[in-house]
Amino acid sequence: MSKSNVLKKIVILALILALPGFLYYLLTAKGKNRYDPLPYFGPKELAKTSHIVKGKSIPDTIYHNISDFNLQDQNGKPVSLKTLTNKILIVNFFYSNCPNLCNQVNQNISKLAAEYAHNKITKFISITVDPQRDNVATLKQYSNKFNADSTRRLFLTGDTSVIYPLARQGFLVNALDEGNGNFVYSDKIMLIDESHHIRGYYTGTSDDDMLRLDNEIKVQIAEEIRKNDHSMY
Repeated sequence: MSKSNVLKKIVILALILALPGFLYYLLTAKGKNRYDPLPYFGPKELAKTSHIVKGKSIPDTIYHNISDFNLQDQNGKPVSLKTLTNKILIVNFFYSNCPNLCNQVNQNISKLAAEYAHNKITKFISITVDPQRDNVATLKQYSNKFNADSTRRLFLTGDTSVIYPLARQGFLVNALDEGNGNFVYSDKIMLIDESHHIRGYYTGTSDDDMLRLDNEIKVQIAEEIRKNDHSMY
């Protein structure tokens, strides 16, 4: 392979990583997508509306989505789905007094977040399942362990009456206080699209799953670009 061809491939790879709009261009041709959209997770139902595909009427599907919530980040700022408009969310649950598992998952997320530091539509969010201990000040100190940029990487706290139903009914994962400082929570990371649908689950301690999450974030970025105004990216 000539040096010029190698250089061209390096430039193309750099553009894919840096510019979601360029990724979208590569993944589409003449209006036809060359990738499979990610699946939707959770319960679904048929809507009363429909759309036409190849001359046939196909019922629309109503997919499970995340309900709005009101929490606080590590700087004490309010966070809700309204403050996260037009964002792809990468979400996990944890608690600061957790043994090594939480730290490993959050470290993996922080590495991934660094790769998307210049991408405007991705937000990485970690929600504590122990809000009585993990107040704003505690989360601020905890976030410093990961050199978290609070514009990109949020650690959230609030009331258990919000957090536990949000985990179980919204993200469809476990969150439970067993007492004596023991908590049941999921090690899964969730990928949420701009419409607040769950598009993927990933084991936060698995290198293979973290690689898959990285790839599927790119696929989801391409989907959002296709659906929305390209200039906003």
